Amino acid sequence: MDLEIADGEFVVVMGTSGSGKTTLLNLIGGLDRATAGRLQVLGMDLAGLSEARLAQLRMVSIGFVFQEFNLLPELTLQENVALPLEGAGVARAQARRRADEALSRVGLTGLGPRFPDEVSGGQQQRAAIARAVVGERRLLLADEPTGALDSATGAQVMSTLRELCDSGVTAIVSTHNPANAEHADRVVRMQDGRIVETTAGGSRASGTDDAELRDAGARG
Repeated sequence: MDLEIADGEFVVVMGTSGSGKTTLLNLIGGLDRATAGRLQVLGMDLAGLSEARLAQLRMVSIGFVFQEFNLLPELTLQENVALPLEGAGVARAQARRRADEALSRVGLTGLGPRFPDEVSGGQQQRAAIARAVVGERRLLLADEPTGALDSATGAQVMSTLRELCDSGVTAIVSTHNPANAEHADRVVRMQDGRIVETTAGGSRASGTDDAELRDAGARG
């Protein structure tokens, strides 16, 4: 496939199960290695990076959001969001202050002291989004982030992602839900590991290249 994604763009990737959506996100996030072609993310050629450097890139610059939230139940929302910063060596007090800022950014002001089971599913997912963009992270990869939510809550989560992109974050979201395309700048449709169609989403954005694949692929 050939695909370029601009800085600050909101791209929705659609396709049936097994079409390659998750593999595409894993390639861009450095979780899978491309077996051919060229893959550049945030100006770096991922093929030339060691596993340690890829791990650092994910810790500092790339955030992940999953269908099942993946929040640690024994930690508060603030502590969950602060984890990547603390893992990167930021002092605990500063990490938690920045976590509160990230929570406010996604509409969860004042909910930092609560535990995941004390808030709704939509609030848990927004906390997961805050964790994905806390600090200086510029790229957010979300794999079916609304799959466990009802339609109204899912729309709220997609609106949160739209607002983050409007503020400069780049988001690539895989989804089965056609309604989610309304929030995107561009919709990429996949089938059998290939891009079969690219169309405009509900809005448009422009910027510099943020992620680029050239004839890239992965086995598995």
